[in-house]
Amino acid sequence: MVRFGLTVVRHGETRYNKDKILQGQGVDEPLSATGFRQADAAGLFLSNVKFTHIFSSDLLRAKQTAAAILGKNRFCKDVEIKYDARLRERKYGVAEGRPLADLKAMAKDAGEQCPSFTPSGGETLDEVRERARQFFEFLCQLAVELEQKEHSKPGAPGRSSGTSGEQFVFPWTNHCSEAEPSSEGGGSSTVLDANILVVSHGAYMRNWIGYFVSDLNCTLPANLTKSQLSSVSPNTGVSHFIIKLGNGNLLKPEITCVCLNQDSHLVDVGAECVASKVF
Repeated sequence: MVRFGLTVVRHGETRYNKDKILQGQGVDEPLSATGFRQADAAGLFLSNVKFTHIFSSDLLRAKQTAAAILGKNRFCKDVEIKYDARLRERKYGVAEGRPLADLKAMAKDAGEQCPSFTPSGGETLDEVRERARQFFEFLCQLAVELEQKEHSKPGAPGRSSGTSGEQFVFPWTNHCSEAEPSSEGGGSSTVLDANILVVSHGAYMRNWIGYFVSDLNCTLPANLTKSQLSSVSPNTGVSHFIIKLGNGNLLKPEITCVCLNQDSHLVDVGAECVASKVF
């Protein structure tokens, strides 16, 4: 059995987020002052989490957020951030750089609704989901290879002994069905073969989570509402999943959502935590 943790964080706020202007892939805005504070707050929230791998979208707002999180981490100073174009935001074509209201008007003129409407030159939701699927399968393969490498070492313990993998401590406790309470810091802990951090974008993350739920039957926290599930994460919102791959089977991952769009770290930041329903 291969088990790995996946923590997904949306990038911090940019001035275009605040002004409700679509960025997509064509507008590569840096974080605002608020966005940097949010990223630092997320970094402090995750500062005691030991990540084995860190991946980020190659767009600037995500890269700056990933760097800020890494800078606050106690255990990951030597971990390299790897940038991957598969983690980019949904492409909005002719709507990029224009107000969200313009996209809604385009959709209305076409007799459609957001977010299913695709502006000229943009990506369809299916295309975004396919990018997310490919990246997730890459992560699963990575975790399987790590577990196989570990077990190929002379004297490596078997999974049946219960000692394979490493214990990782997390800052959340609510709905933590996969983890046992930790004696350190009131967090939770679990034994994993890998623990992966991903920094990406709002619309992309919503599509990725939709893929987890509709295609892979992800188990969700008991009190999660449909509105919460369909909403875009606030800037630097944190979601965490535990993935199990029985016998290294990449085709049938068992996914448990521990928390979705966690934003308690933003309480003292003074930023608006309400996310747009579209981007």
